Amino acid sequence: MTTTTMTPTEADALTARTKATWTAGDFGKIAEGYAPGAAEFIHRLNFKRGDKVLDVACGTGNLAIPAARLGATVTGIDIAPNLLEQAQAKAQRAGLSIRFEEGNAESMPYPAASFDAVVTMFGAMFAARPESVAAELVRVTRAGGRIAMANWPPDSFIGQMFKIVGKHVPPAPGVPSPLMWGHEATVAERLGSQVSDLRCTPRTITFNFPFSPVATAEYYRTWYGPTLRAFATLSQEAQNALRSDLKEHWTQHSHAHDGTTRVDSTYLEVVAVRK
Repeated sequence: MTTTTMTPTEADALTARTKATWTAGDFGKIAEGYAPGAAEFIHRLNFKRGDKVLDVACGTGNLAIPAARLGATVTGIDIAPNLLEQAQAKAQRAGLSIRFEEGNAESMPYPAASFDAVVTMFGAMFAARPESVAAELVRVTRAGGRIAMANWPPDSFIGQMFKIVGKHVPPAPGVPSPLMWGHEATVAERLGSQVSDLRCTPRTITFNFPFSPVATAEYYRTWYGPTLRAFATLSQEAQNALRSDLKEHWTQHSHAHDGTTRVDSTYLEVVAVRK
């Protein structure tokens, strides 16, 4: 495994970049589109009442809230305070007590072995230093506890969307593609010898939006932080080209026939046991 040593200034710049990406737009509007699939992910983990669960890069609570409904004692951590505010409001409306905290998945403020389970869906995979994230996921999980991830592979619908954006806006130099978390071999290498019974299962999640695929592409341009930030770097002509490619991508893959959008995307479900 190749690692890169960064100065504190470089590390801070990457953290700031990540925070700026996920505070841009309104990811809560995107997360609503696949909330049922997130709940299914949690229900497969069969949490028991009182299990201590950490949701890493929790966003607006797509995993934290269904886990709390099962009776787990849940903490959510995310780098974006605006998303935490939404998550807290959703939990309060649902009558659930969940602790939401601002923090970085690469360096979490919890003692070792604090949680029975650590979960993350399409979240921790976007941190700039994956080796640090993997080490933290392992560190805060107790022996015999579980680490569960949902990660986009390169050949998934969302993976292909990121590749489309990458054709127009080159990714940050020196930062591994988040889509590497969608490779079973990469996951095994990063989590390393401190986990056992590693199971990687391809799953499908469905995006549902109550408007056309063309409108959905524009919705992502407006509200999805990575897409919004990409468009902001482009000239008007280049923006038009990217917009056209994204609209084609959503239109080609939607299987709704009533003017709405319904798109399936595969993801890699990762479940490992902490030794």
